[in-house]
Amino acid sequence: MNLHQRTSARRRGPLSPECEKPLHPNSAGNDLESSLLQIFTDHHRTSLRLREITVIETEKAKKEAVRVADLLVDEVNGGVQESFVNEKRIEMEIRGLAASIVRFMKQSDQWLTATHSINTAIKVCLSLNYSLLFLNYRDFKFMIELWIKEFKYDFAIKEGEGPCPC
Repeated sequence: MNLHQRTSARRRGPLSPECEKPLHPNSAGNDLESSLLQIFTDHHRTSLRLREITVIETEKAKKEAVRVADLLVDEVNGGVQESFVNEKRIEMEIRGLAASIVRFMKQSDQWLTATHSINTAIKVCLSLNYSLLFLNYRDFKFMIELWIKEFKYDFAIKEGEGPCPC
């Protein structure tokens, strides 16, 4: 087989059986040529088989890569979803705490108002007790009426109304 015949056989693809037939009937040149031809065809078959295996393994690797990518995406999405749920829970707790703080502030203001009124009443009572020693009935009645007006006035202002018109 000459060089031209070998290159044309490569271009055609797999060797056909007629290419494997000896060209000349003499046995000395034919043995070498047939051995080379056999080596060439074995190499070609091995190369084709290796190419098939490579294609199959490449497809398997692509499928596994897609599977791994999907698992990674699922894991990342799960973490993001969990973070989002935690963020919403924290926001709800903050709102609840803010409402509790506002309620506590209102209650504190009410207690301060009540204690101020009680303190004022105690001071007035003490001053009345002390002044009773030196006052007569008419002055005592005047002091009680004055104290009632002052108490109503203070209570009306604390509740957000205007002064009592009494």
